[in-house]
Amino acid sequence: MAISHTVQHFMVEHSIDYDLMQHNLTGSSHETAKSAHIPEDHLAKAVIVKDKQSYAMVVVPANNWVEMKHLRRELNRDFHLATEDEIARLFNDCDTGAVPPIGPAYAMETFVDESLFNLNNVYFESGDHQELVHILGKDFQKLMSGVRHGHYSHYH
Repeated sequence: MAISHTVQHFMVEHSIDYDLMQHNLTGSSHETAKSAHIPEDHLAKAVIVKDKQSYAMVVVPANNWVEMKHLRRELNRDFHLATEDEIARLFNDCDTGAVPPIGPAYAMETFVDESLFNLNNVYFESGDHQELVHILGKDFQKLMSGVRHGHYSHYH
């Protein structure tokens, strides 16, 4: 499949340089980081949540889990995980489970874990299970300009 058309267009629109990195077919973020030989905390992953209002994306390091109780309390919203079917409909240019963590590209409300803003390099799924996008940390910050950030996850 390669890079999602939505993400590719968004990065070109924002003048972001990126590299694509091939890796073995993987089924989890942990496996992806290992296969690509990158630190797991430098791999950003998207977790799609929903409430009665809408869907939202929470972007966290691959070695972390979203802390749903904290997210609900901080945002005063009753978030729950979206289903695979819902995610497939929202991200129809991506393989199931390979959603790029660039919510603004999909006009989706996005919350980014603070720890991702301190990295020199950020990697994320391109939209399939065999290719990662690599961008500089400053460019990740640029793509996430205007989104809310905080501490939304914990190490697992």
